[in-house]
Amino acid sequence: MAQGSSHSSAARPPHRVVVIVDENSNPFELGCATEVFGLRRPELGRTLYDFTLCSPGPGTPMRDGFFTLTGVAGLDAADSADTLIVPNRPDTDVPRRPAVLDAVRRAHARGARLVGFCSGAFTLAEAGVLDGRRATAHWQWADSFRERFPAVQLEPDVLFVDDGDILTAAGSAAALDLGLHIVRKDFGAEVACSVSRRLVFAAHRDGGQRQFIERPVPTVRDESLAPLLAWARERLGEPVTVTALAARAGVSPATLHRRFRAQLGTTPLAWLTGERVALACRLIERGEERLDVVAHRSGLGTAANLRARLRR
Repeated sequence: MAQGSSHSSAARPPHRVVVIVDENSNPFELGCATEVFGLRRPELGRTLYDFTLCSPGPGTPMRDGFFTLTGVAGLDAADSADTLIVPNRPDTDVPRRPAVLDAVRRAHARGARLVGFCSGAFTLAEAGVLDGRRATAHWQWADSFRERFPAVQLEPDVLFVDDGDILTAAGSAAALDLGLHIVRKDFGAEVACSVSRRLVFAAHRDGGQRQFIERPVPTVRDESLAPLLAWARERLGEPVTVTALAARAGVSPATLHRRFRAQLGTTPLAWLTGERVALACRLIERGEERLDVVAHRSGLGTAANLRARLRR
């Protein structure tokens, strides 16, 4: 697999992202990291990241023996990472190699940002860097994770957790959500929107959104939220509130909250905010440069509030 490469500028070398690829890593999460952090961005006219893959061995068999990864850097490349990513590992019951755990500990000790995709959170926890910290992991492994790492504050129902210098994604596609969140933090909403557009992926999904919906969206017309959502999307620039949504649906705010939780896995307020942020990203993509105009048209009020929402 070819690695992305970049050239440092004289003024400011690109932020260095290193991915540790160990045996049986999942190619999907590796691909997510490569797509977000490893590709050149000619459409932006600049290099965002210096991207490197590293491995503790000369040939690393990927999950289920699909292929063997060769020609990547040695594990010592992790020692110069500004951001160190640990992707998925399906064999969560098998401890990681001590060399990998040591690399994670060294990176954390010198202040590097650590990122765990899916069950990569197990590797971070084994290294001891998650003790007392917030994290998430794939819902299938939540019970196992809690049992093995009781000192970690696990949040199993969310897409990703940003705990400052340690960030974790629930799994699979949530790795893209977290990757775009990191780009947004590093370079702002406009760049993150550009990256998401190239990925043909949602520019913004809130990290607190649930990983999955426990029961299907009802087909009974009077319970389905579809007409209400369509009505609200046409009025995002207006002062539509949760109370207004409930009134439109002809139910109490409490009933509306329950329906949103059951059908969308989120709250009415979080959905409204997410839709407004997504609209703001689309306006920025289309070339609107004035944040106060974007904030007004998307219903987010002020440029300061828009910036705060985009940083989350």
